[in-house]
Amino acid sequence: MDELKLIFASNLIRLRQSAGLTQAELGEKINYSDKSISKWERGEAIPDAFVLKQLAAIFKVTVDDLLTSHDEWKKPGYDMNKKVEYSQLSIILCCIAGIATLCLLEFVIVWIVIGHFHWTVLFAALPVSLIVVLVLNSIWYKGKNNMYIVGALVLSAIVLVYLLLLQLTSNYWQILLLIVPAELIVFIAFHIRKRALKNSHQEQENEAQK
Repeated sequence: MDELKLIFASNLIRLRQSAGLTQAELGEKINYSDKSISKWERGEAIPDAFVLKQLAAIFKVTVDDLLTSHDEWKKPGYDMNKKVEYSQLSIILCCIAGIATLCLLEFVIVWIVIGHFHWTVLFAALPVSLIVVLVLNSIWYKGKNNMYIVGALVLSAIVLVYLLLLQLTSNYWQILLLIVPAELIVFIAFHIRKRALKNSHQEQENEAQK
């Protein structure tokens, strides 16, 4: 019982402070004195079930939350997954910005050394960035939307080859015709994979039923 009092006391302190309430203000909400609140927070007593329900309603938690030990209290309504996703997106954006910066640096160096600029160097940042995004997306988001990333990567790679040839030799615009079949191959390849996975799941279900 003493351990339960201490657990409740710890939870009550964290919740009250998180809500920005003083002991007196909390007491007013449940028609108790600040002395009673202080007594509960010192672990000397625990309120009855009716008061526990009142407190749970005020802090938008369950009674079980009030009486359960928490190694790290999580503020109600706070989703840790959102923080993780936000951090991962920040990393991806930082990688893209870093690649773009390196390409811009190379562009400036070539411009200074040679005396004229090759703007295709800047476009090279796009396929390289998409490769990084593809890898990170496969790791963190289990390949969700990879088809679109690969499609964009193939498109940017073909355009980059065309631009490089345009700078070095003549205008071989026919290379751009490869975009349509290449994108079609990407689309079909990803749907074959999904179909194969679906069939595999169906076979497992059939075996389980047998």
